[in-house]
Amino acid sequence: MTIYPFSAVLGMADMRLALLLNAVSPAIGGVLVRGEKGTAKSTAVRALAALLPPVRRVAGCRFGCDPAEPDPACPDGPHPADAAAETRPARLVELPVGAAEDRVVGALDLEKAIGEGVRAFEPGLLAAAHRGVLYVDEVNLLHDHLVDLLLDAAAMGRSHVEREGVSVSHAARFLLVGTMNPEEGELRPQLLDRFGLTVEVGASRDPEIRVEVVRRRLAADADPVGFAARWADADAAIAGQVAAARRRLPGVRLPDAALRQIAEVCAAFDVDGMRADIVTARTALAHAAWHGRDRVTIDDVRVAARLALPHRRRRDPFDTPGLDEKRLDEALQRAQDAHPDDPDDDGPDNSGPDGGGPRGGGPAGGGPTGGSPAGGNPQAGDGSGPQGGDGSGRHSGDGSGDGMQQGDPGSSGHSAAGDDDPTRVGGTSQPLAVPRGGLKARVLTAPGLGDGVPGRRSRARTGRGRTTGARVPAGRVGALHLPATIRAAAPHQAARGRLTGPLRLRRDDLREAVREGREGNLVLFVVDASGSMGARQRMTAVKDAVLALLTDAYQRRDKVAVIAFRGAGARTLLPATSSVLAASTRLAELPTGGRTPLAEGLLAAADLLRVERLRDPKRRPLVLIVTDGRATAGTRPLDRSAAAAAVLAATGAPCVVVDCESGPVRLHLAARLATQLRAPRASLESLTHPHANPRDLALSVAA
Repeated sequence: MTIYPFSAVLGMADMRLALLLNAVSPAIGGVLVRGEKGTAKSTAVRALAALLPPVRRVAGCRFGCDPAEPDPACPDGPHPADAAAETRPARLVELPVGAAEDRVVGALDLEKAIGEGVRAFEPGLLAAAHRGVLYVDEVNLLHDHLVDLLLDAAAMGRSHVEREGVSVSHAARFLLVGTMNPEEGELRPQLLDRFGLTVEVGASRDPEIRVEVVRRRLAADADPVGFAARWADADAAIAGQVAAARRRLPGVRLPDAALRQIAEVCAAFDVDGMRADIVTARTALAHAAWHGRDRVTIDDVRVAARLALPHRRRRDPFDTPGLDEKRLDEALQRAQDAHPDDPDDDGPDNSGPDGGGPRGGGPAGGGPTGGSPAGGNPQAGDGSGPQGGDGSGRHSGDGSGDGMQQGDPGSSGHSAAGDDDPTRVGGTSQPLAVPRGGLKARVLTAPGLGDGVPGRRSRARTGRGRTTGARVPAGRVGALHLPATIRAAAPHQAARGRLTGPLRLRRDDLREAVREGREGNLVLFVVDASGSMGARQRMTAVKDAVLALLTDAYQRRDKVAVIAFRGAGARTLLPATSSVLAASTRLAELPTGGRTPLAEGLLAAADLLRVERLRDPKRRPLVLIVTDGRATAGTRPLDRSAAAAAVLAATGAPCVVVDCESGPVRLHLAARLATQLRAPRASLESLTHPHANPRDLALSVAA
């Protein structure tokens, strides 16, 4: 299959720069690319592997050992000094969202390991990605423990597999690239911090850019081989500069002045820990090497901070990644003012994107910033050649995910998220509802024992947690239950001819552990936004309570969905998603007023549950109906509401009625609704409690 050329991707200067700097120095720790769908994220990452230098490995080694420095602990080793070698291109290994842990880290043959004492190991994706690129699309949808495994391996350069006392270790040094659409859920701050760099991308609103993107995409579809050939020289120039920067990197010096600038910036943005300082320093070194410099300058520090710090400022689900560049400039200026006569400080460097020095092309500064590789004229409409970029990097990518501006990949241009504000790397201009400080939610758990995805809410059979029993595995053995395996094999040892020596095992002797942990649920908020809820500032209290519950859902690895009903009907404000930030945005925009179509809200909830049960059958729902129980829309509204409640109750989903009624005169309609749903009723105030420990407020919900 012909890969779309890296140099033909239009716009996305920050993304290209972050990818290339990691190609120069994988020690930076990888790249997380955040952006809306169809913005060339996957296209650019897949094209990156073709720019990396070829890899020499020991012939036949499944773990890609370097013949000049083989891994002494390689499971296929030890390799002799004169082992035959072979050369292959750098690999791009893609990790699917649904991959199991054994597929990622590799699998041990437990039957051989226990019965014969042989370490039979089948390499996983981490071994395949060694000395190449590991690409995780939709990394925010990957289970947290798998993300932890990836980031640990990327940080240590090794993968460790330990199963029932059998341990295997192998080298796993790779360039980690993850992409995600924030609308589908955020990565947690602890995991975000482990990615070296993060960039925001978005589609361009410039019609000329969009036209050029479509032109190139159509040209590539019509003649993939010819299109790639026309961009081959530009790709070769970038690949040459990556190789040259790698050779130059060990000789680049980081002056004390630059170190003080890095420390001042990280302190100014109040980032946690020291990883930000270290990553920023490594990125500044790589940026200097990319630009052909032998020492880090203030320009390198500034670019590094823009890429390394935005995601490290996020501490809770309602913080949006981003960096105030005015504060960045002020911090750098403070560092310079504090040491104006530092002999190591060269001051601003003018050989960067707008100066006369290296510009991300070949040795002569042409390459990617030059004209059409094959004489193609983008203005002629043939789509065959690159658009000459000015190196500013301000243009965004396409709406189809297949192109970006051919400009200076080494410039400090801004990502597409900054079309309206080109000085900002990321962030959002949408209104955002933020929870009131100190408000914590009561813990609500679904009844019984589930079988869903790992999380932190309801009891469930999961791959992690305390062992509660053993069972015969349906397929590949998960976590081995050793005592149960020995008990199953023991009666057959005489028949199998064992007198002494190791236990003789067969496949049908193996037993896997049954473990009980916690699962994540689908928390569905059905919110009454009618006129009666808008009185006496009641809606403000409702939003505060729902936001506290959203924060709790985020911490417990839940999906959330929001339905609001008012006027003549109900509307799904947010389909099921892991993005609590998106839910809070929808809540901030929630209008109030009109009649109360309670029946329509309950029926909309039943419909959403039916659809989600087909999409994600193992994720158990938990429905929170936030209302005062009034029903005023349509004919015979109370009777229709009772019928709708019966429909919702028939789904079997556990519900909680959150009673928002207040004032001296109360109709107790929410209590009647709870009876119809066979659900508990809780007051709005009882579901949240300032400064309380949520674990002390557990409430089990019965279906």
